[in-house]
Amino acid sequence: SPVLIWDRKAGLLQAVSLSSKSGLSRGRKVMLSALGMLAAGSAGLAVALHSAVNASDLELHPPSYPWSHRGLLSSLDHTSIRRGFQVYKQVCSSCHSMDYVAYRHLVGVCYTEDEAKALAEEVEVQDGPNEDGEMFMRPGKLSDYFPKPYPNPEAARAANNGALPPDLSYIIRARHGGEDYVFSLLTGYCEPPTGVSLREGLYFNPYFPGQAIAMAPPIYTDVLEFDDGTPATMSQVAKDVCTFLRWASEPEHDHRKRMGLKMLMMMGLLLPLIYAMKRHKWSVLKSRKLAYRPPK
Repeated sequence: SPVLIWDRKAGLLQAVSLSSKSGLSRGRKVMLSALGMLAAGSAGLAVALHSAVNASDLELHPPSYPWSHRGLLSSLDHTSIRRGFQVYKQVCSSCHSMDYVAYRHLVGVCYTEDEAKALAEEVEVQDGPNEDGEMFMRPGKLSDYFPKPYPNPEAARAANNGALPPDLSYIIRARHGGEDYVFSLLTGYCEPPTGVSLREGLYFNPYFPGQAIAMAPPIYTDVLEFDDGTPATMSQVAKDVCTFLRWASEPEHDHRKRMGLKMLMMMGLLLPLIYAMKRHKWSVLKSRKLAYRPPK
């Protein structure tokens, strides 16, 4: 079969038959054969890698839920944030910390300043030293961060059978799937299938990597009573705490979308002006004509 070869002397492509005497040299034939084998090997490797089995494929991926704040211009549900904080305070805070969230962050989001001060004063915070050089306990203030359930990681592991409860400040951003994963994890506890055995202290959850998790089912229906009277079903509790954790991970969520809307409106007003300036500046250059007059 003919092969297209670039002829440097003639400066064009020529069709040359491999079987002809004037065809390719032996070295070029070997090179073309090697290139063909390399291309075939690369294609086979790509197919093999595409069909390879990854460890993550053995995990159950969470479905995508219709969260109300996922719209382009949708804000977080602040009543849900308030209920989610109640879930964290009464259920999650016994094991999980939120080192990067302070009581002052709640002001104007889901609590008034007086309500946030009252919440802060419910906890005792170590402060000092005083005039005698001793540490002392005082009521919490708005500037204080949420208290830690354990003094150090070693104490946390000792109280949880060797497992270290993660900090929840940025847990939504730190997990693939975000609030979908956390919601599915909280509501996905079930009995292990036939043939699967778990050691003592572990629970089966198909959404957790490895399907064995040290955290006992933390929520259930009527695990608490919401201040606004909302029925505390399992799905409602999980939804509210996920919304609260989304706000904790992205406290600028609503402000970012408001600024984006303002920028779009501003660009819509400036775009006609910018287009007119562009036409005015470049019209002279685009419409000019260059004429060459050869010397006589």
